[in-house]
Amino acid sequence: MTNHNYLFTSESVSEGHPDKVCDRISDMVVDTYLSKDPVSRVACETLTTTNKVILAGETRGPKIDKDELILKIRNCIKDIGYDQEGFSWQKAKIETFLHEQSSDIAMGVDSKDNKDEGAGDQGIMFGYACKETEELMPAPIHFSHKILRLMASDRKKGTLKGIEPDSKSQVTMLYEKNKPIKVTSIVISTQHSKNLNQEQVRELVIPYIQKSIPENFLADLSQKEIYINPTGQFIIGGPDGDTGLTGRKIIVDTYGGAAPHGGGAFSGKDPTKVDRSAAYASRYLAKNIVSSGVSDKCLIQLAYAIGVSKPLSIYLKLADGDESKEEKVKKIINNNFDLSPRGIREMLKLNNPIYEVTSAYGHFGRKPTNKGEFSWEKTDKVDLFKL
Repeated sequence: MTNHNYLFTSESVSEGHPDKVCDRISDMVVDTYLSKDPVSRVACETLTTTNKVILAGETRGPKIDKDELILKIRNCIKDIGYDQEGFSWQKAKIETFLHEQSSDIAMGVDSKDNKDEGAGDQGIMFGYACKETEELMPAPIHFSHKILRLMASDRKKGTLKGIEPDSKSQVTMLYEKNKPIKVTSIVISTQHSKNLNQEQVRELVIPYIQKSIPENFLADLSQKEIYINPTGQFIIGGPDGDTGLTGRKIIVDTYGGAAPHGGGAFSGKDPTKVDRSAAYASRYLAKNIVSSGVSDKCLIQLAYAIGVSKPLSIYLKLADGDESKEEKVKKIINNNFDLSPRGIREMLKLNNPIYEVTSAYGHFGRKPTNKGEFSWEKTDKVDLFKL
């Protein structure tokens, strides 16, 4: 990783963004199935538009009443905060087209006789960690998430009045010698009520920048480089303003572009899908490696084939590019971690209803909970990697 100076930008979107509404609903469906049967299979896609929600996909597991799902979908929309003319938890028409998983796919994934359970699809997954923040996340995406998460929290409490659910943020930072030095620009676009003008929106939003980003990063930031609703008013938003689809915010969900992405979305997929589970496992490994002090940064790639249990390859890159050190770390991984789909699920306890909470503000850089959520953020394997 060459030392040089550059600007780098990452964006986030709120839970009220149309695509994130879809991710929330799809992950709710996953959790609903897993809560009734921990070995359920789910691949659920959601589409939202003006007062309409459509579910489609494949499942295998318990029979779940359509009315139960529709009620839970309404509760998701209500919790996000939508009761608007163009998109309302009460009025939206909801249709579900979930059906049985393909027997051909099931045959490749299921364990049988001496065959271990295979990956649910081919693909490549990346994990990354760095020392730019306490959470071992890249700074621009971390701060972008935090701004919107704090805004949403206060909006739901009723202390941020006039701000509606749909919003986006973008943070640009100057890096010197590959380390973030300062913020050079911020963009926040947020849906708001009709009775707020743009100056009032700005006054409401600015404090969340100050709450989210350390003062030393903001010291040289000009007010002219803080863009709040730069196109003007933002009253029509959410699925009424733009159609939403599951899985369209994969860079927001991961590292904000600071690391590669294999292309597979997470939301709506049960943990037999390595798009999700192997991405979590690779983050888990990278975070523990960086926490051990071996390197300031770590990038890991895992590759899988459908129906094959073991990863086809493991790629690892450390900040200093020391190949002998990288080989030692890879040997530790090979000797201590079962990276088969089953091994990952058991290691991180992924066969639990823990996914709805991941659907907004990033799957990484979050705090593990006693419910098992964000288990891949634990740093309980640090001692293994101390060379």
